[in-house]
Amino acid sequence: MIRVLTVSLFLLLCCNSGSVTARQAPHSELVWPGADGRLQYKLDKRGNRLPDFSYAGYFADGRQPPNIATVMQLQPGRGDDTKRIQRSLDALAQRPPGPDGFRGALLLGPGEFRIEGQLRITASGIVLRGSGQDSAGTILRCAGKGQRSLIVVRPAAELPNYPELSGTRVALAQDYVALGARSLRVEDAAGFKPGQLIVIHRPSTQKWISELGMDRIPPSLTGRITQWTPGSRDIRYLRRIRAVIGNTLSFDVPLFHDLDSEWADCSVYRYDESLLIDRIGVENLRCVSDYTSDTDEDHGWTAVEFDYCRNIWLRDLTARHFGFALVSFGHESSHGSVFNCSNLAPKSQVVGGRRYAYNCGGQNHLVSGCFAEEGRHDFAVATNRSAGTVFTNCVSRGIHASSEPHHRYSTGILYDNVLHEKPDTELVLALWNRSNYGTGHGWSAAYSVLWNCRAPGGGIACEKPPLAQNYAIGCESKWMSGNMRWGSDRGLKKRLKPNGAHWEHWNNGPVEPQSLYAAQLADRLGN
Repeated sequence: MIRVLTVSLFLLLCCNSGSVTARQAPHSELVWPGADGRLQYKLDKRGNRLPDFSYAGYFADGRQPPNIATVMQLQPGRGDDTKRIQRSLDALAQRPPGPDGFRGALLLGPGEFRIEGQLRITASGIVLRGSGQDSAGTILRCAGKGQRSLIVVRPAAELPNYPELSGTRVALAQDYVALGARSLRVEDAAGFKPGQLIVIHRPSTQKWISELGMDRIPPSLTGRITQWTPGSRDIRYLRRIRAVIGNTLSFDVPLFHDLDSEWADCSVYRYDESLLIDRIGVENLRCVSDYTSDTDEDHGWTAVEFDYCRNIWLRDLTARHFGFALVSFGHESSHGSVFNCSNLAPKSQVVGGRRYAYNCGGQNHLVSGCFAEEGRHDFAVATNRSAGTVFTNCVSRGIHASSEPHHRYSTGILYDNVLHEKPDTELVLALWNRSNYGTGHGWSAAYSVLWNCRAPGGGIACEKPPLAQNYAIGCESKWMSGNMRWGSDRGLKKRLKPNGAHWEHWNNGPVEPQSLYAAQLADRLGN
């Protein structure tokens, strides 16, 4: 109830358009509502513009997932319920999918189900549904010892990274493709058709790595540093072809990084999506992990894990006492939505590799209206294989480290109206160079945006990478930094020093539109 009231109050304040209008809210110089209500964008001399983030989430159009009909039901048993539930999930996987692509929902009745093992969903079109996320609803208890994910959604087979259909790769025929573009020209488009899933591949070359300084990450007193090497930080964008005109491919989701032949020779190939599963939901549950002490780590680690799947969702779920995450999206997942979830009372040491409440690897995920407490990196993405994810209207309380793209060049991440309450750390939100943290994380984010975020008790860092940019617009914080280095320059600056990063209306917001994600979605859908 506390979480619901907090989020509701926050949204009420955010959406109080009367008060914003009365004081004539400012707008960004990069995107703003025009006289007709449609969004206007500023383009630089190379055609770069702030990308459209509205393609995040289930089927990329902001929809709530459907309410799928129940075809099986189970009530709690008297012992370990793992096999009973797994048998039902496996039986559901044998049902033929309907015209909508769904096989149906397994409904778990009220009460506690004891799970001493792990539940796995390996086929498309399945929904696992409980009878409520409160204590009177359905409780899945991750029982006993063993660090594990409680629910895993992915195909059963071991699969390659970014599976490439042989013989389909072609080179780009453009020297430059701008940030935010939704089309590009290739040398030969004969093998491509509308509807195909493709990968736009931007290699990480030695020249580019050197320009970023990521082959010269300074030594660390806490461990061995891994310098970036050619091929280790390649960017691969998953896109659906919308049209083929001549040798020009148009695709669904804009690019979250420019493609410049000066730094890398890019290419396009078809992705083998026959290996993926899709249309899968987990909803209306409470997941609880056993534990023996506040620092116990031999227990449930993640409530729900997704990988090698698309168009997936998690809705109305509460997780308690897990050591790592409520949800973790793997790098081969895309277009997942997380609605109205709460990660409560995590149990683990408060050190690295723990407490990433919403851990969003992969691409184009949406986390909306969610809450986390006592985490470290509550709203996080990680590595060059993460792009296009949106965190909107979320609340973090008592965080011990910063919400951030955590390491190694995530692109196109949007933090939109994210509130951090009562932080237990100075830095709570960051788009920056993590330098020699960990094993040498380096630049964690590029072309990512903090929009109308609030950290009244902590600080925000937004830094400019070489050859790219990050943006902090309409944000409120106690401190800010455009060039923050721990150790030699410990602490956050108390005055605005952007140092090349794009800062607008710091402690002078919020800007209009109140939510960039919501405005871009409405603008694209015409409502």
